[in-house]
Amino acid sequence: MIEIDGSWGEGGGQILRMSVALSAVTGKDIRIVKIRAGRPKPGLAAQHLTSIKSVARLCDAKVEGLEIGSQKVELHPGELRGGKFNFDVGTAGAITLVFQACLIPALHAPTKSVFTVTGGTDVRWSPPIDYFQFVFLPMIEKMGVFARIERVRRGYYPKGGGKVVLHVEPIEKLAPLRLEEKGDLRSIGGISHVGNLPSHVADRMKKAAEEELAGLGKTGIDAKTLGGEDAFGQGGGIVLWAETDRTILGANSLAERGVRAEKVGQTASKKLMDEWKGGATLDVHLSDQVLPYMVLADGESTFLTREISNHAKTNMWLFGHFFDVEFDKTRINDLYKVCVRPS
Repeated sequence: MIEIDGSWGEGGGQILRMSVALSAVTGKDIRIVKIRAGRPKPGLAAQHLTSIKSVARLCDAKVEGLEIGSQKVELHPGELRGGKFNFDVGTAGAITLVFQACLIPALHAPTKSVFTVTGGTDVRWSPPIDYFQFVFLPMIEKMGVFARIERVRRGYYPKGGGKVVLHVEPIEKLAPLRLEEKGDLRSIGGISHVGNLPSHVADRMKKAAEEELAGLGKTGIDAKTLGGEDAFGQGGGIVLWAETDRTILGANSLAERGVRAEKVGQTASKKLMDEWKGGATLDVHLSDQVLPYMVLADGESTFLTREISNHAKTNMWLFGHFFDVEFDKTRINDLYKVCVRPS
């Protein structure tokens, strides 16, 4: 059995989600201790329970310690299977974080998987659903992954209530990513949206972002105002992306009470400009999200990033518990070149 210190490094839910996902893929029993030990509310929260349950259902696992507040969990995986699965986080816990946990094992299942998850689509400390759809999924598609989502309804803090369906096709092997230069810019896209708020909020976020990005060329940012069955609760945000002939760089910012819409749009666009001007081939957040797919790929992957985040460092440490993999990190001016060499 592999024992994992859940307080190491970033010390949050990332260790938990990746641990159970890799346990399901490798068939190795795991015990995670000191779960979120350094957080104000240690142990499992609702969204962590949902992540574990999603993976456990996928591999018919036996799980111990699955309760709110638990700081120790054991998972004994069985055989992976596809099928249709429904999960409700019960709060505004992020739907995309549940998808992060179940997507990796679903790729290794013998048949197609369909996940319907209810929770938060655009909440703090997690990738917004538009980033997941327009930045993350297209990037792993370059590795051979075929997955798509249906966004039924957006849901915001504190009640959640959003609903998204994820379709995942199994894959025989993942192709490596070799991203040593960002390539030529093809397009700049984005979605500025609000749910059950005045339409001018989305328009102002869009306009502010367009002004910041004007130097890169014409943008294609959509402004959307949602209500009724399309959004539960009040909220909003903006997700932006720059697509080249080689990669996709993304950035986002959430609308917050007391923060002007222009500031939200400027925050996201400045993040994207930093990534573009810096020469990165994966933005700081995408680099840690794509790492597990690189570890499982059939060959060496390479990318450039402005920063190796705590999430990425924690992932690298964690992967060593399951695989014989090397991470070669070289500083090149203001960038890090990262080479991932699976065994």
